[in-house]
Amino acid sequence: MSAQTTTARPAPAPNAEQAGRRVEEILEHLAATGDAETAAAAEELVRVLMDFYGAGLARIVELLGTRVASAGSGSGGLTGLLEDDLVTSLLVLHDLHPEDTVTRIARALADVQSHAVELVAFDEATGTLHLRSAGADTGCGCPSTAAAARTAVETALACYAPEVTSVDLAEQPAERAPVLLQIGNAPPGNAPTGGPDEARTR
Repeated sequence: MSAQTTTARPAPAPNAEQAGRRVEEILEHLAATGDAETAAAAEELVRVLMDFYGAGLARIVELLGTRVASAGSGSGGLTGLLEDDLVTSLLVLHDLHPEDTVTRIARALADVQSHAVELVAFDEATGTLHLRSAGADTGCGCPSTAAAARTAVETALACYAPEVTSVDLAEQPAERAPVLLQIGNAPPGNAPTGGPDEARTR
């Protein structure tokens, strides 16, 4: 009997937002147990690990940027890193992402291909992102469709631009049909009869 070879499936990439939330839950649980020493040790462990892999990410970005600058053509592997959800979320977490907020917001919106939206403005003071639906899928006025679009946008922004704290999604205003003015002959009963001289003789 011949041995059958199976190809191992790659493990799904962890979600950075869920991982961060889980770490916070564990730390809060340890703090709630009343064991201050254990909770402090866990927080220190998290800080050490974050500093360690954060420094590694910084070195990766630095080396890729230096290689691209020396080659003088395109952005090479750095573009691939910035287009990856997991790597992007880690770079943003450590304030290492080379792109500004508006550029990262544009990347997030480009990922939401099932819902066409347009960027109107981003208020840095309040963290509010103002969007406008750009297609029939979100501009139909259907509450479920609009909610799905908002959820998809917020999920993408959590990775690329976590500084966005709220999303204001407005519907595309419907185009009004042009009003046609019909010009025709006046009804026979309303037609003027005679001229001014005839009116004076009556």
